[in-house]
Amino acid sequence: MNASAVFELQEAGPSHFSQYGKAFQEKIFQGLITDQDWAKQMSEVMKPHFFDLKYIQYLTDRYFAYFEKYSCFPTMQLLITIIREELTGLGADGLLREQIVDFLHRVRANPHPGDLKYVKDRTLDFCKRQAFKEALEKAVDLVTDDKFDSVIDLMKQAVSVGMPHSVGHDFFEDMEARFQEIVRITCPTGLECLDAKEIMDGGLGRKELGVVVAPTGVGKSHWLVAMGAEAMRRGKNVVHYTFELSETAVGKRYDANLVGVNSNSIRENRDKIEEFYKNNEDLGRLIIKEYPTRSCSVNMIRNHIEKLKLRGFIPSMIVIDYADIMKSSKSYESIRHELMLVYEELRQLSQDFNLPIWTASQSNRAGSGADVVGLENMSEAYGKAMVADCVITLARKPEEKSSGLARLFVAKNRAGRDGLIFPIRIDTSMSTFTALTEDEAQELAPKQKLKQAWNDFKREKKDMLQ
Repeated sequence: MNASAVFELQEAGPSHFSQYGKAFQEKIFQGLITDQDWAKQMSEVMKPHFFDLKYIQYLTDRYFAYFEKYSCFPTMQLLITIIREELTGLGADGLLREQIVDFLHRVRANPHPGDLKYVKDRTLDFCKRQAFKEALEKAVDLVTDDKFDSVIDLMKQAVSVGMPHSVGHDFFEDMEARFQEIVRITCPTGLECLDAKEIMDGGLGRKELGVVVAPTGVGKSHWLVAMGAEAMRRGKNVVHYTFELSETAVGKRYDANLVGVNSNSIRENRDKIEEFYKNNEDLGRLIIKEYPTRSCSVNMIRNHIEKLKLRGFIPSMIVIDYADIMKSSKSYESIRHELMLVYEELRQLSQDFNLPIWTASQSNRAGSGADVVGLENMSEAYGKAMVADCVITLARKPEEKSSGLARLFVAKNRAGRDGLIFPIRIDTSMSTFTALTEDEAQELAPKQKLKQAWNDFKREKKDMLQ
């Protein structure tokens, strides 16, 4: 393609967006720069020559070449440095050099345009079309030479663009893979009874959605703070989204949990708190972001995380307080359908960012008076439980609240055992959760059925350890 043709494409503007023209192709490269996980996926499909714009061809080629050599993608700043060194050798092609500089300048000015999700959704179709168009152009000469077998091969290759290379797990041929130990990277809960190998196997894993369910006032928000604080103790970075409490109010709860002081006496303990953080530099970082109730969508969270990553903050876990008061990307007349979509989008978010996500859900009225809150007590949409990887429920009666006693129930658990009840103590002044000893459990569980559940668990755990 000559320089004038490239210039014509450049001048085409947004009108060519839907036809995979200039605007669309530029935003593909922006998507590659801002989402390296997606770039890694596309590296197996996309070829630089698929682009009609020479400057996008040039940049994509350098971007993928760096990945092939170093097994990671360059940052925007590093890419600019690499390109700057090479531009001096482009002396004759002043137009190309000018286009590269202009484009990089525009990308830096607007690094994350709002329409990238649409572009990513359509990029595979773009690649298939470009591959097919290329195959048709080559096929003309092959048909002239009566090389029909080669034409068929070309078309097969074009059609296969974007298809997974693997045909699946061959049960007998790939048997060895099943004997290799799979190491789950997790964020522990801090409760040994839950983090045990036979139950959560270390905690909530990457790409997993955990939900805590409880009636109003039992401790859902405190649980989410406790999970975030435990992750920080392990050196993991946490993003905590709050839709009811202010950012400073949530921050005080983290102070209380991490330092071990009453959340109502934060000001009085300022010196102690500052000294604690000074002497514990290995703690993970924490970002607390507040959105008004029912104003935040999963897409807003996704964009916020992308901005944090661009600023050098790489999260290890996401905490959302809480999903039931979020809005979905689509409007439904039924609240049930809308909530289902929110939970589906959250799980997709955990998959896309390779992160564990903890959120909470309100129980229905029946759950308020129950000894144990079950999946059937999740408000509005039972289907929320189908989406989650782990569902923990909390229950306590009014008379138990003063002593901080409660019952934790593992309602669903894809990582291990479920159906287990643990007597616990909740300290809302410090947002902490502690499993009770057997003696303490008797105070919480006067009813025979709970005693029996506790004894059964001990007996089964003893049998597994033998």
